[in-house]
Amino acid sequence: MLGKAKIVIGRNDPCPCGSGKKYKMCHQAIDQKMVEFARKGAYVPSKKLLKKPAEIEKIKESAKINVAVLDYIAENIKEGMTTAEIDKMVHDKTIDMGGIPAPLNYGGFPKSVCTSINDVVCHGIPSEHEVLKDGDIINVDVSTILDGYYSDSSRMFCIGNVSEENKKLVEVTKKAVELGLEQVKPWGFLGDMGQAVGDYIKENGYSVVEDIGGHGVGLEFHEDPFVAYTTKRGTDMLLVPGLMFTIEPMVNMGTKEHFTEESNGWVVRTKDGKPSAQWEIQVLVTETGHEVISW
Repeated sequence: MLGKAKIVIGRNDPCPCGSGKKYKMCHQAIDQKMVEFARKGAYVPSKKLLKKPAEIEKIKESAKINVAVLDYIAENIKEGMTTAEIDKMVHDKTIDMGGIPAPLNYGGFPKSVCTSINDVVCHGIPSEHEVLKDGDIINVDVSTILDGYYSDSSRMFCIGNVSEENKKLVEVTKKAVELGLEQVKPWGFLGDMGQAVGDYIKENGYSVVEDIGGHGVGLEFHEDPFVAYTTKRGTDMLLVPGLMFTIEPMVNMGTKEHFTEESNGWVVRTKDGKPSAQWEIQVLVTETGHEVISW
């Protein structure tokens, strides 16, 4: 039986990433560094998870739609509106801009967006019977496909006169994402981000959901790695330029415990009925730091 020969890339060969540059001027140093970290026992991402320049540009085009849709919701969301109306706005705006709503029919999900109000942690299903009321907090989670490339981000919205308690939950959750983002640097670790997020949440007296978290994204809706907020600095996946994932902690005012509604198999609620908040951004690890792709 003939063995499979290892393909060796010469320093002056074109870089496999498709940039058009010579390998020595492009990814050779990154590849060598990945090998060094792997030898030290680090959890190094596979090459397939690292987005190529042409792929990044396509994902950014998808993200332009995703951000525009969330901006559109921000301009129009109001008390008295049903979540079904939000779903229609997301669907129509996405289609008008040439995209496809990623959640629609994904694993059987019946709508084009997730709308999670108050004690709903995530995966809220829009309904014509669900009306936004004064004092509600709601997460609108938008995901877009454009030419096969994915973008994903979500925002919190405060409806009318929201209590100071709920406002703080929303603000702390957003700040936690920002603090986590500061830790996204090449040759750091995913746990650096995870600890920054988790520590800030705990300092403010809240809990973070552990078994639902962020994820890789771009070429597929959900890719590796799983992004947690209970990890420790210096652990978890190595942050290599080209890695792309979401930061989206789900922060509960009370217990971290939650349950999924049996009637639909999607809607996740806090076990104690207290509010939950979530902000989500899509971030790319670059050679000099990071770039937020969708927000």
